[in-house]
Amino acid sequence: MRDVTPAQTFSWTMQNRLPDAVAWITGNQDAPHLSGLVRFYTTIYDGILVEAEIFGLPNLTEAGSTNFYGMHIHEYGDCSENFTHTGDHYSRQTVPHPQHTGDLPPLLGNQGYAWTAFYDKRFGIPEILGRSVIIHRMPDDFVTQPSGNSGEKIGCGVIRRNP
Repeated sequence: MRDVTPAQTFSWTMQNRLPDAVAWITGNQDAPHLSGLVRFYTTIYDGILVEAEIFGLPNLTEAGSTNFYGMHIHEYGDCSENFTHTGDHYSRQTVPHPQHTGDLPPLLGNQGYAWTAFYDKRFGIPEILGRSVIIHRMPDDFVTQPSGNSGEKIGCGVIRRNP
């Protein structure tokens, strides 16, 4: 008899279920080719499986290039005016960075493309609906206050329930 691990369950979930929520990411004038989708799935483990696939990151034209990019859930789902109305990193409590609820692992972009998936128990679908996922130009250093010195916001998408 073979035991099923969480990773096997997560793989099955991404291949066979529709996500519970999604954020369609678009770039700003500094990253006009940036686009992608962040998917949020509830799991049987009382946590959320997050899958992100991003295209057109700034290192797109540099052959063989790799760069890290910060990715966070921000307080507000307003991607207008060059993403200036998204607020701070979403957090349930007043805690320092990188302990905000919306502090996520960085994206690793390879010649403009990034794909990642991870499991998170710090938030649920209802509390992130209407907030935004932000992609930053620089990697999060996980130290600098208040937000990790991750640079300008180059991508934004509002988290919405998946119909």
